[in-house]
Amino acid sequence: MKRQDYISWDEYFMGVAMLAARRSKDPNTQVGACIVSADNIIISTGYNGMPKGCSDDLFPWEREGEQTKYPYVVHAELNAILNANGRDLRGSKLYVALFPCNECAKAIIQSGVREVLYLSDKYADSMSTLASKRMLDAAGVKYTRLVPKVREITLDFVPEEWK
Repeated sequence: MKRQDYISWDEYFMGVAMLAARRSKDPNTQVGACIVSADNIIISTGYNGMPKGCSDDLFPWEREGEQTKYPYVVHAELNAILNANGRDLRGSKLYVALFPCNECAKAIIQSGVREVLYLSDKYADSMSTLASKRMLDAAGVKYTRLVPKVREITLDFVPEEWK
């Protein structure tokens, strides 16, 4: 009899997005994204961070003050779209930890992503999120808050022969 406690496709892909978020150097907010084809193949991943060639050590990570991270950081969704390197994203799904901002919504719509699955809508009442939802609705991009059956997934790196 097959194992019954396996995770769903949605949990798997959100898990990949959450694992990608662990690559972020941002001390406050780590966001990951995973783009998946209609036949459940991962096309691309991304996380929030500095653009290629811009050292994580030379640009600010502060949220407030004269020099902040906001003009520099590339969001996870846009990074995932750019990391697809021109592959066709039409009809794909994007899994992301945090509901996309308006700038990412534009890229999502333009790239042809048809559905966004997210965990948190922390900034639901912000102008950015309201604009994002308005554009996604107008463009017919479905968005759904994912409520996983599992609360956490634990990964270990212990080789089988050590168990």
